[in-house]
Amino acid sequence: MGKVKLTKKRVQPQVSTRKNIKPIRFRQSLFWDVDPKTIDPKKHARYIIERVLDFGTTEEIRWLFGHYSSAHIKKILDLPRSPIHEKSKSLWSLLQEK
Repeated sequence: MGKVKLTKKRVQPQVSTRKNIKPIRFRQSLFWDVDPKTIDPKKHARYIIERVLDFGTTEEIRWLFGHYSSAHIKKILDLPRSPIHEKSKSLWSLLQEK
């Protein structure tokens, strides 16, 4: 039997290139541990996706699904050590199947 080489793949954000998606101003209560003005949607994609799926408003969730691809959001949901609460993971996994 040959050896299996395991590689650690980094999840790259797949940001939408749609022109009609406006930048969003993040709430301090959503990102209580950092200054929301310093958050970069491309650089901090995983962090943003995790927080918005767990604690986001309807407007923030719409922005999220307009800004990031469904495939990228699914990758974040499927990460084994994601801090997204299990109930939120279950909800978003079910909704993405439809």
